[in-house]
Amino acid sequence: MSTTIDQTLENVFGHRDFRPGQRETINAIAEGRSAAAIFPTGSGKSLCYQLPALHLPYLTLVVSPLLALMQDQLATLTSRGIAAASIDSSQDRDQAREVMAAARNGQLKVLMVSVERLRNERFRAFLRDVRVSLMVIDEAHCLSEWGHNFRPDYQKLPDYRREFGIDQVLLLTATATPKVIDDMRRGFDIAPDDVITTGFYRANLDLAVTPLPADNRARHLASWLAPRLGNGGTIVYVTLQQSAERLAAYLKAAGLEVAAYHAGLDSETRQRLQADFMSGRLPGIVATIAFGMGIDKADIRQVVHFDLPKSIENYSQEIGRAGRDGKPSECLMLAGREHLPVLENFIHGDVPPLSGIEAVLTDLADASETWELSLNALSRLSDIRELPLKTLLVKLELAGVVRASHSYFAEYRFSLAIEPDALLARFPGERGAFLGALLDASHKARTWYRLDFERLDQLGQQRGLDTSRPRVLKALDYLAEQGLMRLESKQMTEVYHKLAAVDPGRLAPELHQQFVERAGVELERLDAMLALFEADDCISARLADWFGDPNAPRRCGHCSACRGETAILPPAPAPALPDEGELRTWLTGLAQALESVEPGKPLDLELATRFLCGVISPRLSQAKARRLPGFASQESARYTDVRQALAPLFEG
Repeated sequence: MSTTIDQTLENVFGHRDFRPGQRETINAIAEGRSAAAIFPTGSGKSLCYQLPALHLPYLTLVVSPLLALMQDQLATLTSRGIAAASIDSSQDRDQAREVMAAARNGQLKVLMVSVERLRNERFRAFLRDVRVSLMVIDEAHCLSEWGHNFRPDYQKLPDYRREFGIDQVLLLTATATPKVIDDMRRGFDIAPDDVITTGFYRANLDLAVTPLPADNRARHLASWLAPRLGNGGTIVYVTLQQSAERLAAYLKAAGLEVAAYHAGLDSETRQRLQADFMSGRLPGIVATIAFGMGIDKADIRQVVHFDLPKSIENYSQEIGRAGRDGKPSECLMLAGREHLPVLENFIHGDVPPLSGIEAVLTDLADASETWELSLNALSRLSDIRELPLKTLLVKLELAGVVRASHSYFAEYRFSLAIEPDALLARFPGERGAFLGALLDASHKARTWYRLDFERLDQLGQQRGLDTSRPRVLKALDYLAEQGLMRLESKQMTEVYHKLAAVDPGRLAPELHQQFVERAGVELERLDAMLALFEADDCISARLADWFGDPNAPRRCGHCSACRGETAILPPAPAPALPDEGELRTWLTGLAQALESVEPGKPLDLELATRFLCGVISPRLSQAKARRLPGFASQESARYTDVRQALAPLFEG
């Protein structure tokens, strides 16, 4: 088998030798075991599934948190003649259907999807119809609540693996602490010997921390970049979208060829900028962290942090995009502490208000044996953003309060490509009777039919037909595949089974405290990151220690600390809060806006604090709070300070 793998390595991928850790990982998969590969960014994790996929009998399913990751790896696979495809939100229904048909027919070796796709009822039905040899989980640190980028949907992946009968799993990540690795391994029953780590030390990266006051930073960056820009690619990371725009404009005015990149740009612009950067036509990008995930560019020579990164893990991942070709590259950190409140506000914003948790639990308590919910509607009801709301639902599962059953689209509608009589004539006997019931149970407007599942179930019982939901969905997909109808679905509904009685008054404070403790851990991670940058001993060694790598040198000789340049990050000036009169004016305007969209629900301290700190929530979005005077006026102040200052206005 190893000879065949070596031949594939050379013939398909053009390499004669494996990089460290690749052979051990691939051998584990080839021998029928699950494995985890924890390699630094740019160390060749993708090959660990791409090569085995060509030797496995059935489909390799790759689950990723981000579309950009999939598209970049997909381009690499197809360029090598490997049958690979993705299903993603940029595709229309016909394109997704073609991909699923190719997978069913055995024409695909690799299928890439986002983790959210596995909650899709129709996709899950499709997975039950195909054989999957290997599930690959990219950015697998998202599995752990103690990871730096926890994604609640990832915690469902072990259940999905069992549901679809997938024997082998491969976990991939570049950034995982020992505690996170243990969570990953236990979630999928991976033997300790099949967790392959290659260390985090990068000998070719120069790590410099040169913190500057905010007023001097852009000028210094322009002079630092001038002789370097064009020597390979340059990425400058900032925290906020408007910061990317402002800094890019400043650097361009200084004669430097850069562009701003962030999630607020339309997809066509982002794709064009990424293509220009990858080809070298655009030498520099000023970007939020929306840029860089999955960017496989070997000659990035400079990575600059103009603002503080979100964590040590983010810093490691972002500098890891430099020097993938092994050549010397520079990583410069310029930030002071003035953006610390922004990062802290992100953390506080992910703590659901106690009242919101109570609203979710009350909705659950009022349900019968099953609890059906629309994530979007529950988010509005509770004023909890969708990501923390997903986390809350996972916590309820882990506490044994509910068990996720399935999800479905509440509404299916279709338009026929041929007349109803002609359609029925194509399917004689019981199948024709089934389609007749389906049409009879659908409400027709001018062009579109809307299917009423309850009515269809009644007709099925009356006419002695199998009108079970799986059969209906399969029939609709088949008719759409054959071009006989156009099919649309919407209003994703999650279904949970209640396992225990719910007392919102008792359980809500417990769950809220868990979120508060989680926020405390995240705030400690910020402190650890600041300690890394202000270290007087080797930065490279400290990074390696954070990730449990004992093999890095104690003094690398290529970081600012080793050069005797101990950094002190400039403190953020404490902004003065507006006077009480101005605060009352702002909050009165906010209260009026909230009353207009949700009468009878008063403004509270937590929501007022979020408003002033610029932390958006569903209620604030509904009230169009961004347009109101005072919104985000205190984003440079600490959340806890703003809350304390506002508290007297809400007493009594």
